[in-house]
Amino acid sequence: MALLDLWSAGGAAVLQSQQRRDGGRTLTDRYRRTTQRGRYRRQLDRQPAAATMAAEPASDLEFRAAEPDKGSPRPLRALASGGGSMCLEHTLPGEAAFDYNTISISANYLLERTKHRPAIGIVCGSGLGSLVDHLKEREAFPYEKIPNFPVSTVAGHDGQVVFGLLNGVPVMCMKGRFHSYEGYPLWKTAMPIRVMKLVGVNSVIVTNAAGGINDKYHVGDVMLIKDHINIPGFAGNSPLVGKNDENFGPRFPGMSNAYDKQLRQEAKNVVKEMGIEESVHEGVYVMLGGPSYETVAELRLLRLLGADAVGMSTVAEVVVARHCGMRVFAFSLVTNKCIMEWDSDEEANHEEVIAAANARKHHLQELVGRMAARMAQ
Repeated sequence: MALLDLWSAGGAAVLQSQQRRDGGRTLTDRYRRTTQRGRYRRQLDRQPAAATMAAEPASDLEFRAAEPDKGSPRPLRALASGGGSMCLEHTLPGEAAFDYNTISISANYLLERTKHRPAIGIVCGSGLGSLVDHLKEREAFPYEKIPNFPVSTVAGHDGQVVFGLLNGVPVMCMKGRFHSYEGYPLWKTAMPIRVMKLVGVNSVIVTNAAGGINDKYHVGDVMLIKDHINIPGFAGNSPLVGKNDENFGPRFPGMSNAYDKQLRQEAKNVVKEMGIEESVHEGVYVMLGGPSYETVAELRLLRLLGADAVGMSTVAEVVVARHCGMRVFAFSLVTNKCIMEWDSDEEANHEEVIAAANARKHHLQELVGRMAARMAQ
């Protein structure tokens, strides 16, 4: 069940029920809908600062949210969600996800300035941006120069879109990504994937630095991602929240094969050819919001859930890529062993992440280069 919290700079948003038996009076309290013995029950929690209401079937109620700076309320459309529950589709003023036309502006800006027409996109994780230094015929575009593009604020994420040839294959690289802990909504952290789609990319390689939960993993190991656990998604925080744009994909995309099986098998063949199979694993990646690293209790819980590595990125980009119909190959570089004991004096830190990535960058670059060549075939 999804709840809608409405707030705007002009004051608290107002929800109005137009078909209520009480004559449509304004509601300024939070309502929750719960199910008990097959019937709906409303519970009222006094919260004068904001209005929240879970949706009932669209045939019963229509909602409107007042936008003080625009003067008149606009309708909220009830949407079905998993399990038969309902959620309200709404995006706050100034926070609307970019539509097809807006993202087209970013894509066209790049297409007009590069000679390359890549079919493969690469997202470079923490400390992995040196990959672009090996591109031939490189063309780089700082994020701040690209219309509507976010700007990366994290060390190890330089902030450039780079085109070039990797082992003779045209690629489009993100040298630096975006995270929700930087203050960006998830749709914006993954917005460059849609730009890639409109540039012509149909397959993406997504990389990240992650903490190793699995006891068998060591610093410097590589984990081919076979699946993920989307912890923010459990709370309804998804890059696909809001009005669906059919130009990109369906309302309810499947994720059972988010990480392409054929590409994972190709990667296993590649690591054998490279002679590094002993340090390469296949496992489940879990995404948390960050920016703080995990507590021991949280890590133990994640291990019980079946996670092998943990990080603060990747999942939103993969969800959007799959929504766009793109094939995905992803891997994590294990840059630190997660601290699983309460009496440990160790502390996770970003410096060790960068150091571990630099130590393995040559193997990672070769892995990405060989995979790009096979994906282009």
